Amino acid sequence: MDISTEEGEVVMSEVHLGCPPHFSGPYFSTFTISLPPPPEVELVGSKFDGVRGGELTSTQQVISLDEDGDLILRRRNEDSKYKFVMIIQHNITSSIPSVGLQVWRAELVLADYVMHKMFTTSDFDGIIAAELGAGTGLAGMLLARVAKKVFLTDHGDEVLDNCSQNVHLNSERFSASVYVRELDWKASWPPLEKCAASQGRYDWTSQELEDFQGASLLVAADVIYSDDLTDAFFSTLERLMSRSSDKVLYMALEKRYNFTLDDLSVVANGYSHFQKYLKNEQGCEGYHNDSYPCFVGTCIDLTQVPQYVREYERGEDVEIWEIKYEKK
Repeated sequence: MDISTEEGEVVMSEVHLGCPPHFSGPYFSTFTISLPPPPEVELVGSKFDGVRGGELTSTQQVISLDEDGDLILRRRNEDSKYKFVMIIQHNITSSIPSVGLQVWRAELVLADYVMHKMFTTSDFDGIIAAELGAGTGLAGMLLARVAKKVFLTDHGDEVLDNCSQNVHLNSERFSASVYVRELDWKASWPPLEKCAASQGRYDWTSQELEDFQGASLLVAADVIYSDDLTDAFFSTLERLMSRSSDKVLYMALEKRYNFTLDDLSVVANGYSHFQKYLKNEQGCEGYHNDSYPCFVGTCIDLTQVPQYVREYERGEDVEIWEIKYEKK
């Protein structure tokens, strides 16, 4: 939503509705991550490894009976074993160039998906991962619970400082090494040159850059809101993903609809521009559009992804896409 102030127009994420809109300085929100409790009945051959570095370590759960043979029910206060809290420093409002200072709904949906994959598979265990346009860094920090290395990348000192503070606030929950690094999608590649404005705080070393470019998992949330940034994003994505066919991107986005005089209707132009980069599951064979690299996209069925983050409403206009790069 848009808010007009004496300093001009700013935007506010729907996640922050109810927060004081004119609050000065960073705001702290806690996001509770709830985990499905293990079944009360033993499942032969089942796997429960959804929390690593957390409170639960058992691989099987069995029925518990008291001395009279009655079922022992789990007490309500034991629910604390099945949740943890992430503390996120953020702004309540921001200018459009600084939207990375806020928490957006797509980031929370991406956090749900990351937790679901962590809970139901071992796909993210011990990997190198990177969040592009990380903003507050929530999804990447959740990955840091099981990954080997995580790079949280964004552009601009203010956003990077805020992200770095969030890493500090939540670092006790990480098993991975976490790096907050500058990545300007419109700048030259690779991002090795020193940035005078940041005084080197978010610059890359050669080893870090090598690890980053070798990351098998990329995630991004709410980076599709202007055509020029979408183009720059996919240009960066091609540089990263063309190096290896086994890389995958999970991207969460929110369709934003506006009425335009050109269309004389309510349309989601940003979403339409994003779609130009994607081919369906059939792949890129015979794809000869020289204006766009070829990415194969599959929209994930979010009805199959539980809501692990409590403090938001998912809504109908948020999607997650699994995206892979294929050479023409």
